[in-house]
Amino acid sequence: MAQFTWGAAAVADRLELGCRGAHSGDVTEYPLVAAAALAGVSDPRVLDAVASVPRADFVPPELAAEAERDRPIPIPHGQVTTQPSLVATMVEALELTGPERVLEIGTGYGWQSALLARLAVEVWSIERWDDLAARARMQLARLGVTNVEVVVGDGSEGVAEHAPYDAILVSAAFPRVPAPLIEQLAENGRLVQPIGRGGDEDVVLFRKRDGALERVRTVAEARFVPLVGRQGFAA
Repeated sequence: MAQFTWGAAAVADRLELGCRGAHSGDVTEYPLVAAAALAGVSDPRVLDAVASVPRADFVPPELAAEAERDRPIPIPHGQVTTQPSLVATMVEALELTGPERVLEIGTGYGWQSALLARLAVEVWSIERWDDLAARARMQLARLGVTNVEVVVGDGSEGVAEHAPYDAILVSAAFPRVPAPLIEQLAENGRLVQPIGRGGDEDVVLFRKRDGALERVRTVAEARFVPLVGRQGFAA
């Protein structure tokens, strides 16, 4: 783990020093932290989580060499993981401080789940594909992550039996936030979702106030796979 307090300014300073050959190796040891900081992430807790959870532990061995690069990695069923710097950007937008209960839509290989586990007290993650869910459970257990529960199901319908959630992170695109996710979000809770049809989206931060979802800001522009389910696109 990093031996200094991560922050965008600190990482930028170390990158500048690195270009002059005068740094201690912090940034080159943690390239995904550098990528996140350069993307604008400044929350030290998020950057510490990125530094502390090796992405290589969550991908197949043959892709381990790609894990420290800021790019998506293919996963089964015609999908890809989210780019690490974008993961950090979306997670930061949730403004997690520690005691929150989080719902994650789309477990994938489980790296994002592990980041959320370091930032919140409890994470429920729902994955459409049982083989991906099983792999993520295995990797999370192997690394001693005990506050993430991975379930198989329709992400567009959330996990109602454990609601409400203080934060919801959706890793697939749909033109609107599905009604069940709005219902399962706690009052004053935050939700981040790519808004679009899959392929060219605005990643948007919402907040729930007086029982309704309020758009706060666009977090990023990106491409995501479509959200498939009863409250999303047809399979």
